[in-house]
Amino acid sequence: MNATKKVAFYTLGCKLNFSETSTIARNFTSEGFERVDFTEKADIYVINTCSVTENADKRFKNIVKQAQKVNPEAFVAAVGCYAQLKPHELADVEGVDLVLGATEKFNITAYLNDLTKNDYGEVHSCEIEEANFYVGSYSIGDRTRAFLKVQDGCDYKCTYCTIPLARGISRSDTLQNVLYNAEEISKQGIKEIVLTGVNIGDYGKGEFGNKKHEHTFLNLVKALDTVPGIERLRISSIEPNLLKDETIRFVAQSKTFVPHFHIPLQSGSNAILKLMRRRYLRELYVERVAAIREVMPHACIGVDVIVGFPGETEEHFLETYHFLNELDISYLHVFTYSERDNTPAATMEGVVPQKIRNKRSKMLRGLSAKKRHAFYERELGSTRTVLFEGENKEGYIHGFTENYVKVKAPWNPELVNTLHAVELNKIDEDGLVRFEWIEASCPALPAMQGTP
Repeated sequence: MNATKKVAFYTLGCKLNFSETSTIARNFTSEGFERVDFTEKADIYVINTCSVTENADKRFKNIVKQAQKVNPEAFVAAVGCYAQLKPHELADVEGVDLVLGATEKFNITAYLNDLTKNDYGEVHSCEIEEANFYVGSYSIGDRTRAFLKVQDGCDYKCTYCTIPLARGISRSDTLQNVLYNAEEISKQGIKEIVLTGVNIGDYGKGEFGNKKHEHTFLNLVKALDTVPGIERLRISSIEPNLLKDETIRFVAQSKTFVPHFHIPLQSGSNAILKLMRRRYLRELYVERVAAIREVMPHACIGVDVIVGFPGETEEHFLETYHFLNELDISYLHVFTYSERDNTPAATMEGVVPQKIRNKRSKMLRGLSAKKRHAFYERELGSTRTVLFEGENKEGYIHGFTENYVKVKAPWNPELVNTLHAVELNKIDEDGLVRFEWIEASCPALPAMQGTP
């Protein structure tokens, strides 16, 4: 490939997509491409798609238009979950030249010739049963934190979810390769790794191409805890039925794994959980939260919840609302249910009108703000360690404590990707936390002592 060719990337969706985009980008640079920002003129634009929500689908056309506005002659390629689920729909979008499904996306450079635009989108997509092999990924250079993929696919059959159709069966990276990738990340000076996958608690299944668990998620966590140079390890979303007491206890005494858990709930009503075909009831969720609080009272606990699922009556929703209100959690990620093709939920009775879905979503977002504020208030007066991010937002730099309290300070580039002990002391008008510097934590930055 011509070394002067430029490539830009846009990622929709989850941390897993970001890790895969970064890996695909490294494949391009190893073949002589120069990576540029998506807002810059490039010869090829690669869009890594998502199909978890209807909104992500709709955004795709706008992103293609953005690329064409910068360079109308650029070659546009689509990869990712939406590209697997609806390849021909994407190929029909004006300006799209190439669509690659689940098994082809990591070989994108093999599908590029002279980058001449096509009269119509060219599709290379597999039957999802063929997505039975594993490709490791991790992100570096895009953010202060690195996303390390450890698992892909899912064997669960939740009635609302398209991920098994988009990514295939549950399969895992080998423990040896995960540790190798973690060491590679460490060499880049990155302070925090976030473990990611579709169903990371299922880690070990398919590690060597079979359904047997060669290792467990606990084995993975214990092994990663020994990787030198990594200051923080963070577990991303993990199913409540797969978050075991042993893992919780290990995290509590670990020097690198941080006290932050994100545990999908989806509904606080057992009747709705059964319609969703989730693998637990609300009682188990209560047990998981209690188990965390027992050994890590200061832990941050995030919750995924879906509103407006078919059959969700006002009583079911209020059951969820009151359940969450009484639960000792820290914040919510609220998703408004949207029908997805080829899922059982799309044909269920009891469709909830969109206005009611939106109203319920607004109520839970308000509850989330209340929960986060209460969690932050409890943290005031405590000493925590902040990892500062790399972005200047209106004259401020932001960072997160180990237990995911978001703080702000006046912009100082010397703080980027550094860890500092601080005392949390005030919640400001933006709902972020101010702090006092702990002098011993920043001896090289004496000018920054005092309240930022």
